[in-house]
Amino acid sequence: MIGDPAFYAFAIPAVILLGLAKGGFSGVGVIAVPLMALSVSPVLAASITLPILIVQDVVSVWAFRRTWDRGVLALMLPTAAAGIALGWSLAAFVTAEAVELAVGAIAVVFGLQRLWAGRGGIQPAPPVERGLPWRGVLAGVAAGFTSQIAHAGGPPFQMYVMPKNLPRDVFVGTSAIFFAVVNWMKVPAYWALGQFTAESLSTAAVLLPLAIASTAAGVWLVRRVPAASFYRIVYALMVAVGGKLCWDGVAGLLA
Repeated sequence: MIGDPAFYAFAIPAVILLGLAKGGFSGVGVIAVPLMALSVSPVLAASITLPILIVQDVVSVWAFRRTWDRGVLALMLPTAAAGIALGWSLAAFVTAEAVELAVGAIAVVFGLQRLWAGRGGIQPAPPVERGLPWRGVLAGVAAGFTSQIAHAGGPPFQMYVMPKNLPRDVFVGTSAIFFAVVNWMKVPAYWALGQFTAESLSTAAVLLPLAIASTAAGVWLVRRVPAASFYRIVYALMVAVGGKLCWDGVAGLLA
């Protein structure tokens, strides 16, 4: 277990942000690994984070177990599995920084466009899909790929699902189940790469009570935010997260 108090000064707020994200405020959790990485290596930060995410998934899935969209999951989960496999196979050739920059730039443009289109409190009409829902296929592959490479699967998922204007709890429940399954899909790759160590697992175990409490707090808060305001908040978070990914990507590529 990590005993350095400086690590926990960063890890505790990171876990709280993960909990708020799992509770429904999608996107803010992307800050967690970079925050932990201020005191430990990014690989160790990611290996500590994944078990925490899996436990937090249990809380969020249970809280929203009755509100989720079957069609979205049926389309996106198999394609996300393909994206994870692609990310694992191309890990030696694709840098996390390049992926972060690309995803971040798209997320910023998309989030700003949706905020502009929905100004005045009126959400744009959901897109009508005809034939093969190729947007969902591409979004699922992209979410799995970016999650495996750079832990940034949220923006691709949101770009496809949020314009559907699902009821707030249905959106949160669908997101919770999707990322719960995706996180389990990533376990074999982490295990094969030797990233689960006694140090990372014991440190994750110490942080689990806070992880569970912060996720429950996120669920409580999300259910008290009006649906229209919730979507504006999530789009704004998407822009902020996209900006953070762009910053990290540029900094990494220039380093």
